[in-house]
Formats: sequence, C-alpha cells, structure tokens
Amino acid sequence: MKKNKSTDAQLVSAYMKGEELAISKLITRHKQKIYSFIYSKVFDRDVAEDIFQDTFIKVINTLKRGAYNEEGKFIPWVMRISHNLVIDYFRKNNRMPKFENNSDFDIFSVLHDGSLNAENIMIKGQVEDDLRRIVQELPEDQKEVLVMRIYKEMSFKDISEQTGVSINTALGRMRYALINLRKVIDKHNIVLTN
Repeated sequence: MKKNKSTDAQLVSAYMKGEELAISKLITRHKQKIYSFIYSKVFDRDVAEDIFQDTFIKVINTLKRGAYNEEGKFIPWVMRISHNLVIDYFRKNNRMPKFENNSDFDIFSVLHDGSLNAENIMIKGQVEDDLRRIVQELPEDQKEVLVMRIYKEMSFKDISEQTGVSINTALGRMRYALINLRKVIDKHNIVLTN
C-alpha cells in the first residue's frame, strides 16, 4: 500500500536538487499533522489554511535559498515555522484564540473569557500550554482520537473510517484519553477554574 518509501530527508534533498514533485510529496505526507497543529491553536479553518500555506511558502523559500540545515529534523523544523506564524498571527491581530465550550471536553471551556487583561492573557497562555503538554503525554492512539474529535470536530464514524478501527474502539480510546487527562491533571495538581 505504501508506494512512497522515501524519507523526509531524501525528499528534501531531491527537492533542493530541482525535483519539484518532492515538495508536494512532503506536503501531502505531513499536511494532516501540521494543519491539525495550526488549527488546534487558531480554531478557525480559513486562518489555519492561510497559516498552513504561509508555512510551506517559508519552507519552500528556505529550501530554494539552500538555507535548510536541519538534517533529519524536517517535521520539528516545519512545526516551529508554523508555531511562529501562529504567534505572528495573534500579535498582528492583537488577540488570543477563541475557544468554544464543547460538552465532550469541558476542560477547554476554562480558556474562554471575554475580558482579556494582561494577567488573564498570561494565565490563559499557561493553561493552554499545560493542556497541550498534557495531551502530548497520552498514548498515540488516544491522542489521535482526541485531536480528531476535539480539534477537527470529526464524528466518531469519520474517526472510525480514518483510523481503520470500529466506532466502539474509537469511543473507547476517547474515553480512556479523557480518563488519562484527568489523572495527569490530578497528578500535577493543575487547577483549572472557569
């Protein structure tokens, strides 16, 4: 099923030697992960798409200039670029991300507040960072389902189809992800108040 076995490093090298198709393979390979990461920060599909495109414009320009020197670290490098573009976006628009309350995962509602003073912005940023770190501690299969459900707003039917597991398995993974998140929050004594 996997025809393309080239590593990221091989594709980067091929692109830098003039093989234009290599960059589209890299974009296709990592689009889901990078777009999801951006969307998880901005919660706006149009903005996420713009930042995603800007990310790869920067990637392409850097590669074309021959200024890429992150051997073997392509994805962390691209994620850093996208993260910086997200920060630029918020600086330019002078606002923090908007978070919707989702009945499946109330923990994210703690980040919603209409009146953002400097202290609240710092607290919200810290809580958001803590949550992101906590999510990273989850087992890969649970994290995947949680991201699809919360950040991409996918139905369990769609999650089931995309991951190749039954709906019940997807539901189970989501349930365990939430249980594990609560354990980590308790373990680290993270206080989340609305």
